[in-house]
Amino acid sequence: MENLDVMVLRTLRDWRQSGKRALLATVVRTWGSSPRPVGSIMALCEDGAVVGSVSGGCIEDDLIYQYTQAYAASETKKIPSGPPAFVKYGVSADEAHRFGLPCGGTLELLLEFDPSAADLERLVTALEAGQLMQRQVSLKDGAVTLSPSAAPAELSVSASDLVNTFGPEYRMLLIGAGQLTEYLATMALFSGFAVTVCDPREEYRSAWSVAGAKVLSEMPDDVVTAFKPDRRSCVIALTHDPKLDDLALLEALETDAFYIGAIGSRRNNDARHQRMAEHFDLTEAKLQRLRGPIGIYIGSKTPSEIAVSVMAEVLAVKNGVELPRDMAVAQAKNERAVLHNDPGDLVCGIKR
Repeated sequence: MENLDVMVLRTLRDWRQSGKRALLATVVRTWGSSPRPVGSIMALCEDGAVVGSVSGGCIEDDLIYQYTQAYAASETKKIPSGPPAFVKYGVSADEAHRFGLPCGGTLELLLEFDPSAADLERLVTALEAGQLMQRQVSLKDGAVTLSPSAAPAELSVSASDLVNTFGPEYRMLLIGAGQLTEYLATMALFSGFAVTVCDPREEYRSAWSVAGAKVLSEMPDDVVTAFKPDRRSCVIALTHDPKLDDLALLEALETDAFYIGAIGSRRNNDARHQRMAEHFDLTEAKLQRLRGPIGIYIGSKTPSEIAVSVMAEVLAVKNGVELPRDMAVAQAKNERAVLHNDPGDLVCGIKR
């Protein structure tokens, strides 16, 4: 599954280019709990088709009714013309219940009517080319200004403008095409990542079965160089083979990738750090960026569960969530060992 924002904007562009009327809804403010974060977008076509989301579904239903079904029996235009308009949901307890908002939740949307097809084409083309773009909307007349952005930024609203930054889809490069990679690639795809898998071993590539992921046969370090990881990219080594993993990780550590990691136990991770420090003269600062063992500790043993733990960690890092490591993991393992009366699992000097 592709990046949701790009999919919404591309679909909205197609509607407008075909002459259909449509609106773009953007979450601009929330109070209390809300189903979708600020910056979430949804497009609504005059025929009632919807792509994207600004809530758990009930608000989408209301927008469909307000701007399509309510006018179906009349000659009135379904979607109004004019400057952007703000609309709030969940101001009262009754509304919060009606629209499925959490208790105390309030949501404010900005509705843009009939966005320019030409502006949408420019924006989608830039995003598909891997550019980070800022979209500024005049609240007075809906005029849009597009410009490249140097860094991601939170949505902002002033008395005169709304500014939202759209980035290209997040990318994941996986080294190795084994079973664990298949599970992780599947999860990454439905999380909106573009997935590339690299494995020079034909016997692994020939068994690959996940549609939607790009599979390459070149050596991993060359693939990392050509991939050009940026701040919306992650690189994960999954072969357990230093000849394949290490050089790829070395290349990745020279980039701005937001997540770089390798599968393996703590012992394997320590050995990897030692190899890189001794043979490649890597500084401790760079080695600190290399994650391992990867994944959130959930007691996982099977490839599918390990993939869940790794994907959860990738998403947490992407979303800026600080994760407990080391002592927290050891404590969790000890508590699990005590719960199951299995002293063989105890950590921290007792038994590992």
